[in-house]
Amino acid sequence: MASHPIVELTSPSSWAMVEDKFSPYAKETLAKLISFMDNEVLPALRVAHAQVPTDPETRWKTVIPIVKDLKAKARKLGLWNLFLSKKHYPKFGVDLTNLEYAVMAEVLGRGGQFGSEAVNCSAPDTGNMEVLARYGSPEQQEKWLVPLLNGEIRSAFAMTERFVASSDATNIRTSIRQDGNEIVINGHKWWISNAGDPRCALHLVLGKSDPNNKDRYKQQSIVIVPTNTPGVKIIRPMKVFGYDDAPEGHCEIIYDNVRVPLSNLVLGWGRGFEIIQGRLGPGRIHHCMRSIGLAQMALDLMIERVTDPTRKTFGKYLYEHGTVVADIARSRAEIESARLLVLSAALQIDKFQAKGALKEIGIAKFVVPSMALQVVDRAIQSFGAEGVSQDQVLAATWAGLRTLRLADGPDAVHIQQIGQRELKRAPGILKRHAEIKQKEKQLFEKYGVKAHL
Repeated sequence: MASHPIVELTSPSSWAMVEDKFSPYAKETLAKLISFMDNEVLPALRVAHAQVPTDPETRWKTVIPIVKDLKAKARKLGLWNLFLSKKHYPKFGVDLTNLEYAVMAEVLGRGGQFGSEAVNCSAPDTGNMEVLARYGSPEQQEKWLVPLLNGEIRSAFAMTERFVASSDATNIRTSIRQDGNEIVINGHKWWISNAGDPRCALHLVLGKSDPNNKDRYKQQSIVIVPTNTPGVKIIRPMKVFGYDDAPEGHCEIIYDNVRVPLSNLVLGWGRGFEIIQGRLGPGRIHHCMRSIGLAQMALDLMIERVTDPTRKTFGKYLYEHGTVVADIARSRAEIESARLLVLSAALQIDKFQAKGALKEIGIAKFVVPSMALQVVDRAIQSFGAEGVSQDQVLAATWAGLRTLRLADGPDAVHIQQIGQRELKRAPGILKRHAEIKQKEKQLFEKYGVKAHL
């Protein structure tokens, strides 16, 4: 395995640290995935983008043909639902750990928007499948999870709200209330990813079901809302720096007196916050590893560009300029550092589940997207004006990565949480230092010397 392309993709040191933790099945799957990405997905990406209609009406009604074909090929190869670990989801999962999948997610990241979808591992479906696998009733799993696992339908997760500071999820205002044997939903959401996809069959909607509960984290519930339910109104697709990401999109939605059966409540009343915390942990790591894959892709493009023998500036090849070499070196170092951080978080999830890896997940969440943005920005610079044009993937990649500094909790929230967690160590630090000072004093007295500091 030492000569396998994974070494080129991740670096020998990174692979050496995790290779002994990979099962034979995981190594075989990783090898197949790399081959599938190189031989099937990457050559298909420009075709896939070209198959998205430019017409404003049809671009939201089209299932991209080449992506559909890729999914069929991936499933035949057994490259399917790789994110769902059997250790945590025995009934539905595959024999991969979070650590093993983290490395695979980096490989998938090189495929951008369509890489993960090709193997049924794209957000928000992954998180929604985890919610239904962990918290869904047998009936909910049969009706919604099985088709999602089969890639027959897609889904959306409706949490972020317009006119609300949604970085604090307890602020949400969408009303969820029981009326007889039905649940009634009224609310205004936006940035709901995947809601524009014609295959999107359900929304998992987070809203307030008990706003007067003294515990702010038990006021929320999650309900399954079929997309075709009367009162579900898709207002518009939101654009990210001008990109609408059709056909999935990130939509503004109004739920106007939407009624669903009581059986569509997930887990129970007041369990919404518990569910989203269980959902977001592994998903954040998946995002981070895919981001590292995108950064690696950008660095590869940069190296290809600056070594192009037809390009010179001021009498030098691009790679002969010191600033260019420095940018390459910094990018390599930052990718390596970020990768090890994410692998550590994935290993912690395997050992202690998401709740036991909150620190590692939080650090990765605010470190990795910023790192990837820097690497992509350097690559753009090496391409000059072409780098920000539609002729290169870099501008769209930068726009997508920039959203990750906001998605699943803004950087500021994670930084605040990690800082507060660190400050809790203060009493222990003070106590330990006081004990050291006391012993230090005794040693000064014993040896009869005075401190010079």
